Amino acid sequence: MRKPQILFVFALLFTTVLSFACSEDNKKDKPQPEEEPSDKPVLADFIKGVDLSYVNQVEDHGGQYKQDNEPADPFEVLSDKGANLTRVRIWHNPQWVKDIYGDATPVYSGPEDVAKTIERSHEIGLAVLLDFHYSDTWADPGHQDVPAAWKNITSLDVLSDSVYNYTYTVLEYLKERDLLPQMVQIGNETNPGMMTTSTPEGFPDLNVYDGNWAAFGQVVNAGIKAVRDMESQSGQDIKVALHIADPKNLEWWMADVINKGKVTDFEIMGFSYYHLWHTTISFEALPNLVSQLKASYDKELLVMETAYPFTTDHNDNYGNIYSSETAPLEEFPYTVEGQKQFLTTLSQNMSDAGALGVIYWEPAWITSGMKDLWGTGSSWENCALFNFSGNVTEAANYLSVDY
Repeated sequence: MRKPQILFVFALLFTTVLSFACSEDNKKDKPQPEEEPSDKPVLADFIKGVDLSYVNQVEDHGGQYKQDNEPADPFEVLSDKGANLTRVRIWHNPQWVKDIYGDATPVYSGPEDVAKTIERSHEIGLAVLLDFHYSDTWADPGHQDVPAAWKNITSLDVLSDSVYNYTYTVLEYLKERDLLPQMVQIGNETNPGMMTTSTPEGFPDLNVYDGNWAAFGQVVNAGIKAVRDMESQSGQDIKVALHIADPKNLEWWMADVINKGKVTDFEIMGFSYYHLWHTTISFEALPNLVSQLKASYDKELLVMETAYPFTTDHNDNYGNIYSSETAPLEEFPYTVEGQKQFLTTLSQNMSDAGALGVIYWEPAWITSGMKDLWGTGSSWENCALFNFSGNVTEAANYLSVDY
């Protein structure tokens, strides 16, 4: 999905990442695993996830979360409702955030901001999925921009090495703070591949629409190897997930990434499902597709992103993505109850189909003074699980169901 786009990576990490960008050193000599890994949350048998990547930014710019009109921590509120996993994105070096806010601001969706989100999650027992976009901004089917630091790369081996070292360096930074995630996502909505847009001349071609599965697979496997090396070094189990948008792409994409890309060392195939854009596979047909693919490929299937509006009204001047022209699914009106029933039904359907779970995309992106590249506030406040007053709604109770 093309969402509204929203590392000053602390100096040491930024310097390290850039210095690694053209390195051929694949960190072959790793320390031995620790004898006693930290006691951290583990992935639930059925994931009830929430992507809370924007919360730090919303709170920093005046957004207020409430429960029964009392100030509340959204991590704690959603955890108490039944959420068991936080998803959080990381961009390579989103210096454009400083162009919006100025040099003094935190670099949102950079390592320090991500560490803060993971710490808030782990403190209350939420497992974490870390979503690597491998871009300085949003990565989705239409936009897979090359990070600025890697634009001069012309060798596939050097690019693979850069992906490895960047991925490992971020995980190492988190490990040093006892904040390793329980799952890592290699790429975001990578239907066409990765780093396929705004590519300079000579940059390795990873566009799978053009048949470049071998090159794409080599880069993805480099990212996976970094996760596996950190897994071995830390002694902590870390699941690896891939991710595409739209269920209609699952069957051909899984076949090709495995058979043509030679990407096999992953546990989870994630996909985005938004009824606004993803209409080829009906809501009713989705469970059968999921169960068939799980049986065919022996991989877990996970709804990595979904959402549903509780209204078509807006609470600020930032236009909403789900607008009044968007028709609801017949049985789920755009009301708080309709939102709840959509999420409850989808979650139960996925559980019945043997899926690993469902993750809600940005349920806490309420309006505030936060800015991105397109506006101030939120283009998603009508899809949040908090109303226009900041109070958590009844819809969040779908998380309480034992699917």
